[in-house]
Formats: sequence, structure tokens, C-alpha cells
Amino acid sequence: MQCMIRPTGAVIAQKVEVADSFFARLKGLMFRKELPAGCGMLLAPCPQIHTCFMRFTIDAVFCDKSGKVLYVKEQMKPWRWGRFVRGGHYTLELPGGSLQGRVRPGDELVFADHFNQTTLGE
Repeated sequence: MQCMIRPTGAVIAQKVEVADSFFARLKGLMFRKELPAGCGMLLAPCPQIHTCFMRFTIDAVFCDKSGKVLYVKEQMKPWRWGRFVRGGHYTLELPGGSLQGRVRPGDELVFADHFNQTTLGE
């Protein structure tokens, strides 16, 4: 599925992988060599992240249950702990440098597959 910013429709990631089980979230992006450009991982539920055992820098977008952006962390280096985001339910992890200031708190993320568009929490 894709991730876009509402209402502009600007695409943040072309291919988003969902990690919504305990073990999928636990593993996350650990031990991968890279996260290719245009790809991302959506962790749910997830109000806090870390980059332990990761080999690359990431950008992270923390959203509430409706998809409203609460906090953005760009260029998070390996072996760091992120802050706990109060009200955070979803976290989208992207390759470092993907965002370049395009996403800000208050924006809304929308996810779409080839057939429909879905706002988080629907």
C-alpha cells in the first residue's frame, strides 16, 4: 500500500509494509541491510521506537489513531531510543532523508492500495 499526505496527495512511500503483531513489531527493521527508497514500515500500535540492531538511519512519523501526525523525527541514527509520543498509535518508519521537512505535526496520513483509500483508524 502507499502512504500519502492528505489533502495534497503527496506520496511519502510507494510500498508500506505493516507490522501489527507483537513479533513483527519486535523485529521491525532490525538486522536488515537497508530500507529501499520509496518503502516504509508501519508499526501498530507503536508510541515509541528504537534503532538498536539497525544498520541505517531512518525517518519516523508518529500518528494518533486517526492518522493525524503528532511528531516527526528525521535522520534517527542507529542505536538510539526515540521519545515516547503521548497519544501515538501508529509509527511509519522510512529511509533516512525521505521526508526532508515535507511532513509536519498536524498533517494527516492516508494509506491506499490499488483499490481504495483508507484513513488510519477507519
